[in-house]
Amino acid sequence: QVQLVESGGGLVQAGGSLRLSCAASGRTFSSYRMGCRMGWFRQAPGKEREFVAAISWSVSNALYADSVKGRFTISRDNAKNTVSLQMNSLKPEDTAVYYCAAKFGIGYTQPSEYDYWGQGIQVTVSS
Repeated sequence: QVQLVESGGGLVQAGGSLRLSCAASGRTFSSYRMGCRMGWFRQAPGKEREFVAAISWSVSNALYADSVKGRFTISRDNAKNTVSLQMNSLKPEDTAVYYCAAKFGIGYTQPSEYDYWGQGIQVTVSS
């Protein structure tokens, strides 16, 4: 199995920055980490969960939603088994609960493709 624990959310003014982290652990993760893909999703009240960014443990290329491209950066620390999301130039519309997710196999952007989820962490951007 894979356990995911997010940290780093909070309240920030528009234009500010936050950094989210996701610590991954578990037997399945340890055995198959290089085949694992990690994603960040978010869900605002009354809206569906949407893709934000994703990265693979084996290669350094990352994928971003158009709404965050140029403002958010996803990265990983192989030694610490953590994936981070640096969020700059935050906007009120970025307000949501942010989720870290993990999967094995193809696909990056659909929530249904991910098998493991963190508990979620609130990010609130005030105007």
